[in-house]
Amino acid sequence: MVYTVQFSTAAEEDLERLFDFILQRELESASGDLDIPERALQAIKDGIGFLRSSPFACRKLGDSPFVRELVITFGSAGYVALYEIVDNSTVVIGAIRHQREDDYH
Repeated sequence: MVYTVQFSTAAEEDLERLFDFILQRELESASGDLDIPERALQAIKDGIGFLRSSPFACRKLGDSPFVRELVITFGSAGYVALYEIVDNSTVVIGAIRHQREDDYH
């Protein structure tokens, strides 16, 4: 079975925020690598692609078996995507954060 993965408005805003943060960090660095923001977005896309086939494989968040977190490795930390399996064919990404952030926004 293949699931359709959709992004909430908040998750889309999270992607923009995360990209802007990495881009700004690299622009301000003496040895900045402007490929890093694109590679980070690609790592997130690749990780989320996993949900198309195996959304139940990730860890549950709370009491619901349908609300889960996907850990996405990137560099020394990575990202975490909060998502919900809404029916037998759809997954909705609710939020994305960096692993070092306190919580979802």
